[in-house]
Amino acid sequence: MAPARVVAVVLLAVGSLLLSAAADTATAPSPQPFVWQKAHATFYGGADASDTMGGACGYGNLFAEGYGTRTAALSTVLFNDGAACGQCYKIACDRKRADPLFCKPGVTVTVTATNFCPPNDALPNDNGGWCNTPRPHFDMAQPAWEKIGVYKGGIIPVMYQRVPCVKRGGVRFRINGHDYFNLVLVSNVAAAGSIKSMDVKSSDSEDWMPMARNWGANWHSLANLTGKMLSFRLTNTDGHTLVFNDVVPKGWTFGQSFVSKLQF
Repeated sequence: MAPARVVAVVLLAVGSLLLSAAADTATAPSPQPFVWQKAHATFYGGADASDTMGGACGYGNLFAEGYGTRTAALSTVLFNDGAACGQCYKIACDRKRADPLFCKPGVTVTVTATNFCPPNDALPNDNGGWCNTPRPHFDMAQPAWEKIGVYKGGIIPVMYQRVPCVKRGGVRFRINGHDYFNLVLVSNVAAAGSIKSMDVKSSDSEDWMPMARNWGANWHSLANLTGKMLSFRLTNTDGHTLVFNDVVPKGWTFGQSFVSKLQF
């Protein structure tokens, strides 16, 4: 074979490999970008947000847990049976759809999902049944809502998008329950904000045991782990996993909270 033909064949082969690699890269899965979507927003909890404490995610005192007044209760389609607990959303009044008297344009507020806004099937979806399926809706803490809306408006159309959560310090764990029922609240989760799966391992075992979502941000195990040193393995809803080795010391008791040094 002539040298020129050899070079041509080699270049053709290299070109084919590059095209194949480019095709593989193009079809490889990648994280979906956060996009703006339409919804509506109301408010609750009073001017000081005192009535937003507790909630369907189980965070309890939102001030003590670091969530403050930038929180929201989500409608059924957004809450997803508690899987959305801890997620963060940037929200803006939709000036294209809103009454200009009740909209503060050019301003956004970021809130954390801490509660569930239940449907009210006795009222129409567009007149009081704001959180009915299939409506995406945010019932925001009043101080957060008033960043983007005027109080007299009551309800405003909004644009929203999922955004990464920014938190101070590490992930926190609070253990409640009793022997053979360990209920662990996971809070202060950055990045995705929400947890997809959780496992526990005690100091006297080499095996990870899966935990199940009990309600909201609470996960449970039916093993007898009382007083044992514990490690947790969390996978967030973005698919990232962190292992919290020995985060719960030996001799712990129910009702205690533990702050880790790790964060997503």
